[in-house]
Amino acid sequence: PTPGGPVPAGVRRQVTAGQLRERGNALFQAGDHAAALAAYTRALSLCDAGPERAVLHRNRAACYLKLEDYAKAEADASKAIEADGRDMKALFRRSQALQKLGRLDQAVSDLQRCVSLEPKNKAFQEALRTLGSSMHEKMKTMSCTDSKVEQMFQILLDPEEKDADKKQKAAQNLIVLAREEAGAEKIFQSDGVRLLTQLLDTAKADLMLAALRTLVGLCSGHRSRTMAILAELGAPRLSAVLGVEHEQVSLAACNLLHVMFDSLKEGLQKDFRGKEDAVVLDSSKDLKLLIKHLLELLALEGASAHGRDNALNLLIKVVPRKSPKETNNSMSLWVIDQGLKKILEVGSTVCGTPGSLPVTENSRMSASVLLSKLYDDLKCDAERENFHHLCEDYVRSWFEGHELAGKLRAIQTVSCLLQGPSDAGNRVLELEGIMDSVLSLCASVSEAHQLVAVEALIHAADKAKRASFITANGVSLLKEIYKHSERDSIRIRALVGLCKLGSAGGTDFSMKQFAEGSTMKLAKQCRKWLCNEMIDAGTRRWAVEGLAYLTFDADVKEEFVEDKAAMQAMFHLAKSEDRSVLYAVASTLVNCTNSYDHEEPDPQMLELAKYAKQHIPEQHPKDKPDFVKRRVRKLLAAGVVSALACMVKSENPALTNSCRELISRVFLALVEEAEDRGGVVAQGGGKALIPLSLEGTEVGQTKAAQALAKITITSNPEMAFPGERIYEVVRPLVSLLHLQRTGLENFEGLMALTNLAGISERLRQKILKEKAVPMIEGYMFEEHELIRLAATECMCNMAMSKEVQELFLAEGSDRLKLMVLYSGEEDEKLRRAASGTLAMLTALHPPICKRIPQVTVHWLEILQALLLSPSVELQHRGAVVVMNMMAAEREVAEQLMASEMLEILSVLAKDKDKP
Repeated sequence: PTPGGPVPAGVRRQVTAGQLRERGNALFQAGDHAAALAAYTRALSLCDAGPERAVLHRNRAACYLKLEDYAKAEADASKAIEADGRDMKALFRRSQALQKLGRLDQAVSDLQRCVSLEPKNKAFQEALRTLGSSMHEKMKTMSCTDSKVEQMFQILLDPEEKDADKKQKAAQNLIVLAREEAGAEKIFQSDGVRLLTQLLDTAKADLMLAALRTLVGLCSGHRSRTMAILAELGAPRLSAVLGVEHEQVSLAACNLLHVMFDSLKEGLQKDFRGKEDAVVLDSSKDLKLLIKHLLELLALEGASAHGRDNALNLLIKVVPRKSPKETNNSMSLWVIDQGLKKILEVGSTVCGTPGSLPVTENSRMSASVLLSKLYDDLKCDAERENFHHLCEDYVRSWFEGHELAGKLRAIQTVSCLLQGPSDAGNRVLELEGIMDSVLSLCASVSEAHQLVAVEALIHAADKAKRASFITANGVSLLKEIYKHSERDSIRIRALVGLCKLGSAGGTDFSMKQFAEGSTMKLAKQCRKWLCNEMIDAGTRRWAVEGLAYLTFDADVKEEFVEDKAAMQAMFHLAKSEDRSVLYAVASTLVNCTNSYDHEEPDPQMLELAKYAKQHIPEQHPKDKPDFVKRRVRKLLAAGVVSALACMVKSENPALTNSCRELISRVFLALVEEAEDRGGVVAQGGGKALIPLSLEGTEVGQTKAAQALAKITITSNPEMAFPGERIYEVVRPLVSLLHLQRTGLENFEGLMALTNLAGISERLRQKILKEKAVPMIEGYMFEEHELIRLAATECMCNMAMSKEVQELFLAEGSDRLKLMVLYSGEEDEKLRRAASGTLAMLTALHPPICKRIPQVTVHWLEILQALLLSPSVELQHRGAVVVMNMMAAEREVAEQLMASEMLEILSVLAKDKDKP
């Protein structure tokens, strides 16, 4: 924190508002508009007379016009006009500001007033003429837009038009026009929806994309337009476009439907109130209609695989409640009643069997996530019981009377449920005959059948309820399959089952399920499969699943980070289309970086446990900090950051909140060492951390926020988070100040905010808006000296804001007293921060100078101690405070003169070594 700058030479004695105004005028004439603005602002704080204040507001308006801050120019000119409605200078300045703000009609009325007050003034007449012609231009453009819209549709719908560039340009213009409210309304009023429907019906991909993207602009945040468009297009047509084979068109339709859902739900933000209030629109019917068609699309054989994925993703986003605070879960209940079986149709699909639905590698995972979200959205046992019954009925309907194909569908449904709402999965697993079928099909001669059964066994091994039964029966079975199967696809899955059962001891070194060395053998085999590009990606994904379990063992971690090819093969998979691998990749990285939670056992409890002959967890010697640090370096060198950044970008249901939390944990481990942070930012880590810190589990958000704090503390925030991104970092950092966070998180949050607060007023305003100041103040009373110091330094930088300066003068507040007392503390760093704040406050807000002698009787000795300190920095801060106090108020200056201050200053003034 820097002390307040030097006080202008003319401010040694009591300054009047008049002198400051003259000074401002001179600075304005010299072209220093920012300094002139500061002088007028200070004059306003010393001036009470109405007419004098009006002149100062008028002068400030001129400064703001020069500084291109038109909103403030308008506000100041308006204050001058309130005092005197015939103030032509103020009226003229306000018209200039309004013109720049695009409010031309108001600008014209101000100029007309100027002309009526001084009809012969040429400048006023010329300005009015110019403004009149620019308004005429605007009107012409608007009517020109009408003809443009017609022209664009003509080009797009003309079958004779062969010029592809011309068509592309027309499509682009239409999309851009629809993004502006006026343009969107124009298209809507010009029979645009009917014409866009014609474009959709051409079945040509480029024209369909143009129509869908234009419709997004028309529907964004506008409920009445969305309802009209939905009525014209019809839900069946939208659903059909979503199900087309062309991937981009399907995605654009998905985007449009998402925007429509948002507009129908939120509705009235941007709508024109006048029109809307007369008619109360009920959009719940429309919402249900859209959702009904999405559910039908899921089970429609003619729909494309990615169309089905897009429908699942939409349902995940729009059906369940956003937070438990919303009490209404009727939409989820309705979807369960109307569509649970349709969702299970996707989840139970066995690829490659006759008549199976077209699906992608992500479809079944998406179905599991949707089922899980619906189940989590239920509020009582009766609702959950209904869910279980529907699932059980569905499984039975396939299992009984459909022979082998039906049994496979039933087992696949069990797998889907175990990966989603596992309670429902466990319930159906206990249905008569299911588990026996799983075990008998594991020995099937058909690869497809064996795959389904082995996967079900693996998913069941995850769930504690069945694990003991499976450990008893499954291990020997899986070992048999692993040893004797000739198919890699089956062996790899059997191996994952063994890994899951073998890693039950977690990171506890003494709880090894397998014989010495066999874990290493399994891991080596997993790495070999992972690197073998001849094997399909779906099967290689299982190799990562295996490593996610085996890397609980530190020897496996060490070997894995030595194998650069295996690491890069895993990162390559993480960036691939198959998103179901995300969780396994994230789990493996959490294990390698030791970023899981580990509590230190209480020494007394350890003694008791030994005495009682109870099991005590042991840490592997290769899990000590030095080993972890080396592993992190190897992962960074192999390109882990770009893989993580790519995983976070994924707009996919597989990126669940628990998966986001794992990624946040890994990022926090990667930025632990200050020298690694620059590299993490350069590869996109900073950008990826922002969304992680704003949504997900509370633990995940906090870990991501702490990683952002570490980056902000040691690197230049403007380089790490360029442009607008720096403002997005503020909220996560403020979240680290909450009382339930750890001391280290509080400390790093404060340090990071100190850095941001020193950059610009806009950032300080953002910190104020996030209500951080009361929290920062709270930590200034903290017992821990480092947290107290960080809070005081943060407050020092925040004190550059006018609002914060005012807080120090608030009645009944001890803020100023605390700063004065801290300036006399023993801790030199704390003194430096507190006296720096005083130097800043007394320079920027002179009324504070008068208050200092009133807050504590020790004020004089504290200031003298600063000036007599061996630290030059403290002496400098003390000198600035005394100088500001001498200049501010005669009474305070007399008190300073009556003490030994003059003698101390005289001695310091002669010291040639301290310029």
